[in-house]
Amino acid sequence: MKAKVLLSLILLCGGLAAPVARAGDAAPAASPAPAACELPSYLLTSESQLPKVADAVKAGKPLDILVIGSRSTTIPSSESSSYPARMEANLKEKLPASEVVHVSVEIQSKKTAEETASTFVKLMEAKTPTLVIWQTGTVDAIRSIDPDEFRSAVTDGVAALQKAGADVVLMNLQYSPRTETMISAQPFLDNMRVVAQEHDIPLFDRFAIMRQWNDQGQFDLFSPSRGPELAKQVHDCLGRALAQFVIDAAHLEPAQQQN
Repeated sequence: MKAKVLLSLILLCGGLAAPVARAGDAAPAASPAPAACELPSYLLTSESQLPKVADAVKAGKPLDILVIGSRSTTIPSSESSSYPARMEANLKEKLPASEVVHVSVEIQSKKTAEETASTFVKLMEAKTPTLVIWQTGTVDAIRSIDPDEFRSAVTDGVAALQKAGADVVLMNLQYSPRTETMISAQPFLDNMRVVAQEHDIPLFDRFAIMRQWNDQGQFDLFSPSRGPELAKQVHDCLGRALAQFVIDAAHLEPAQQQN
């Protein structure tokens, strides 16, 4: 019961989760980044690379990206404003005009890393993406899954995705100041970083990014009063940051991007 209450509180107080909106909503075009999206460069830097993404872009092939996550990948009745859609819009703007970019989302609601990873073989056979962005950790933290078991599950999941031929980016928990004293996030953050290092894959540190925005006053993630509007703004910034993160990790040269 405690786990269920915590999960509901995190999703509601974070203002970043909701039922899945209508499929096929078109993502609006990317616009200049607002000041609220600003981040220090170290939060968007990875020493690991995305070679399959780089090869696809250089060869002018379609870039298919699959985001695997929880309800926090969506926002109320506005799929086109979610961070996967905003990432797609920004990638289309920054990559060559001939490049086809498609981002799809696989919702694994209320599942642990182990439960989610068990679906990867069939999922990858059906989707065959170039890049998988796996958002995980929140449910495991809420359920107080043993951190070692969590790390083993993430390791197995990453191995399955790589064996299927995809580049992988790990995305950690979302930050919520309203719940940070209620769950122990650090062991899960640490273990995701270890897995990323062991497999030489990029880690998109969503937790640190959102905490940076909150601490610097760019977004008030404690207050639930702004609801969907706050969610849209945060998702837009996350999508922009993730698009730049992917481009940088793929080491795309300026000539491979639109001016």
